[in-house]
Amino acid sequence: MNASTQQRIIRACSQTLPEKLKDRYLSVARIELSFPDNVFCFETRMQVRTTDINGANHLGNDALVSMLSEARAQFLISYGVAEGDSSGQGIIVTDLATMYQSESFFPEMLRFEVGVMDFNKYGADFVFRVTKDESGQPVALAKYGFVFFDYPKKKVTPMPESFRSRFA
Repeated sequence: MNASTQQRIIRACSQTLPEKLKDRYLSVARIELSFPDNVFCFETRMQVRTTDINGANHLGNDALVSMLSEARAQFLISYGVAEGDSSGQGIIVTDLATMYQSESFFPEMLRFEVGVMDFNKYGADFVFRVTKDESGQPVALAKYGFVFFDYPKKKVTPMPESFRSRFA
């Protein structure tokens, strides 16, 4: 979204909100995401489908989240990492942050770059850079926080050394 569009939206919203709510809703800070180029170690491409288009005739946020999940799954598969194992140990997503940068439309091909960063004892962040494949125009930046989880015991577990040594 360019600055002009953003300002039009803010003006439109400020005209419809009661005065006492303007400060509360219009002063909320937007998130800012940025990642170093060298963190991305995998890429895949996916086409925007007609079913990914929302009422505003562009890629819907729900569809983008699904595409991010698919990119994450392809990334893990390409490195031979299972999201879960037969003992019930696996990865669970803890949070998601997305910074939209431009609209995308059917039938554009999108490039998803994926990496891992911000490691801690229990997990890290999957990070994503989404661009239009043909032009390189930025579409979104996103990150998924995740931890390793013992599903049968319903508790967080330390990150396996095999995962840490592969990506950290």
